Amino acid sequence: MRLVQAAFHNRALSLYIKLEFNVQEPLANLQGSPLAIAILGHTVRPAAAADLVVCNRLCQRVHGFDRRHALQHAIQQGTATVVENGDRITGYATLIGFFGHAVGESNADLKALIGAARTFEGAGFLLPTRNGELFRWCLQHGLRVVQPLTLMSLGLYNQPQGAFLPSIIF
Repeated sequence: MRLVQAAFHNRALSLYIKLEFNVQEPLANLQGSPLAIAILGHTVRPAAAADLVVCNRLCQRVHGFDRRHALQHAIQQGTATVVENGDRITGYATLIGFFGHAVGESNADLKALIGAARTFEGAGFLLPTRNGELFRWCLQHGLRVVQPLTLMSLGLYNQPQGAFLPSIIF
């Protein structure tokens, strides 16, 4: 089980720790205007049903499991995008926003997805603050932190092995 908790809410943090949740990742909720930035060598396009298998493999490599249903739903809704580097998919996003998630082989893949987003849906998007390179890049491009958050889990949690943006619903 996973949850995202407002880092400034001391009583909630204490409650979740007492309920045996563990802190996994400090997050920042970022907001701002769309960047309209392209990353050299990375092409972002809408995701298609044919991309599902490759994207699921990528998510499996990064997280240890896939998000097939969330990705399939986002493709059907027209919100999912993929990033290609050369002739292969190196990242995807269901949505750059509070209820979307993104996975990439590298920070450049996530920069391309964030840079190409037409909007940051909902209350912005979540970024792991331990990813200093990507965090600095976002701040240097005018995005701002509106609140600190904490990703917590109860039970099995796989440390991600790549670049990612979590969802509020993980």
